[in-house]
Amino acid sequence: MIISISDSYKRFGLSAIGFALITCSSLVLNAQDKEPPLTRILFIFDASNSMNGVWEGKPKIDVATKLLSQALDSLRGAENLQMGLRVYGHEKNYLHGQDCDDTKLMVPIGNNKAGAMKSALKSLKPKGTTPIASTLEKAGDDFLKCPTNDCRNIIILITDGIEECNGDPCAVSMALQKKGIILKPFVIGIGLDLEFRESFECMGSFYDAYNEKSFSNALGVVISQALNNTTATVNLLDINDNPTETNVNMTFYNRNNGEMIYNLVHTMNNRGNPDTLQIDPVYTYRIVAHTIPPRIKDSASITPGTHTTIGIPTPQGSLEFRMQGVNPEANKLQIIVRKAGEMQTLHVQSFAEIQKYIVGKYDLEILTLPRTYIEDVEISQSHTTTIQIPQPGVATFSKLGHGHTTLYQMKKNELELVATLSTTQERETLSLMPGQYVAIYRPLSARESAFTVEKHFKVTSGTSVAVRLNQ
Repeated sequence: MIISISDSYKRFGLSAIGFALITCSSLVLNAQDKEPPLTRILFIFDASNSMNGVWEGKPKIDVATKLLSQALDSLRGAENLQMGLRVYGHEKNYLHGQDCDDTKLMVPIGNNKAGAMKSALKSLKPKGTTPIASTLEKAGDDFLKCPTNDCRNIIILITDGIEECNGDPCAVSMALQKKGIILKPFVIGIGLDLEFRESFECMGSFYDAYNEKSFSNALGVVISQALNNTTATVNLLDINDNPTETNVNMTFYNRNNGEMIYNLVHTMNNRGNPDTLQIDPVYTYRIVAHTIPPRIKDSASITPGTHTTIGIPTPQGSLEFRMQGVNPEANKLQIIVRKAGEMQTLHVQSFAEIQKYIVGKYDLEILTLPRTYIEDVEISQSHTTTIQIPQPGVATFSKLGHGHTTLYQMKKNELELVATLSTTQERETLSLMPGQYVAIYRPLSARESAFTVEKHFKVTSGTSVAVRLNQ
């Protein structure tokens, strides 16, 4: 056998409230006529006693309610958007004892709720403790059954303190995400000590608001990210780390719960560069490039408001098969492809197919009769490896009556099983690879082993041989 190797995305640049003017209508992916999902945002607002604290000369509660109210005003009339408000720490004074159930859904999630939410914010008087974990757990029930076929449930938590009721907000958040109840929450920390940052980063996307301006900016970014797609490019990298690979299906999964979000076939644009994708920035993605074998980007975050480039090493070469001579049956052959030295099947390639594989060495099992095995076939970057096999010959077996017939190939004076012929057909034809063979036959009616017939014959490419088992 012969083996031959024959554009960047413009930043939003908007003020915090300007961010909110961008509506959910931009959630349509690519140019498909796809109904955008219904985005449901539950704001969780900290009204615990610590929000009475002075922050840049003003009570934190005043700054937070003012800026959130402005953002709510800008969201009036936004398409495909529902909102609600849950508050904690506002009903029982901490001086009368810690109440870890002090959490309430003040405005249920629904349409046109900006006015009701603003009124609820104005009525708040910070009093109590900070039961973040139990609040998140109850928030999971605030998202009633999705009224459409597709909902994006998002929590935006605004707080100035950490959990005070021995709960585990990170565990609750992850459980809600894995159940598919919510997407990754957003947390805006108001004047928090840096030592508390890790307590919130494990919950979701954390934004540190160290002053009023940074709070305003963080709120704008979070709302924009909750409502809009941004752009990304996936570079499928060759062996030289150049983005030249393409035409590969890519599956984007929600890394937190395994939900499949997008299936996109990688494409080069008319300038020969990887296509720009519209991607929801809320998720952290696990991206699978369906090469053979697959290549995986375990964690990819999309930066809202800017263009994100994601690189996945996928160096590939091609594998093709040819047969000497003319044989119309050749295209029916199949080839089992495995990584060199491994038994797991990666792909079953048809003889007529030219298939790409990740560069490396592979073992081939060609389903000829008998099977043809080729080990350590090298696939190189951007090259086509051609496997050429000889044309089979044809052997016709004729028997005198019914009988047991077994066909073997002679290899180094050893017999290797090739096929068992029919006991009832008196004439059979097989396509066999070139080589030395032995057919062993005994009539069904014979009651002695001495009636066994042994026939040695040779098969040559492109020729026929008659094997008579009655002599």
